[in-house]
Amino acid sequence: MKNLSILVVLLFAFGFFFYSCQDVNQPEGLSSQNVTLEKKGDCTTIQDGTLLTSAGVVITTGYDVWGYNYQAHMFNGFYCDSYRDAAWCQDYKYVKLIMKWNDAWLSNQDCDGDGLLDRHYGYTSYIGSGAWLTNHQSGEYEDVDGNICKWTYFSKIVAAPADATLSYGIWYTAGGTEIGPAIWGEFAIIQEVYNSPCEGFHGVQYRSPDHPGFGGW
Repeated sequence: MKNLSILVVLLFAFGFFFYSCQDVNQPEGLSSQNVTLEKKGDCTTIQDGTLLTSAGVVITTGYDVWGYNYQAHMFNGFYCDSYRDAAWCQDYKYVKLIMKWNDAWLSNQDCDGDGLLDRHYGYTSYIGSGAWLTNHQSGEYEDVDGNICKWTYFSKIVAAPADATLSYGIWYTAGGTEIGPAIWGEFAIIQEVYNSPCEGFHGVQYRSPDHPGFGGW
């Protein structure tokens, strides 16, 4: 259970980093209703060579030195690499991490003209945008008996629907069905899978009572 608690901490820590790096110049005044998006030809792509990361580095296709592949909507590396090897996360530097996301979470183009990859384009926030992320962690540790224990953790996270309500840390549909525990404010965890034989954990630990798939949110 201690190891699973650490994973939850890692998830919330990633959320802090994610929000601290968001573009503050996201276009205002756009709602989830009757939004007219720019034509694809009007958007700047990674291949144009002018888009920047939040750190001001030019984005290129393929994986960067940290493990981000913005064109393919994924990260593949180690946990601390997702934070640019920040000093505070060194205790978790050997945790392997794979993340995948859709265009609403973080696009691979810029359609609002700010020179950065778009987030929840066409919406004032992630709410109702249909954004999703998968988080797959794995690693190993030594238990009290000196055994090397391997573990894996996988979660699905979605942006809360526009008509969802948040109550006591849980997101619910308009009809009152539980979506999942809130995370990072505007998101809900809809599925968690944890395998750690040394701790006795096997398989699905949480499944949204509404549905665990990405569609329909």
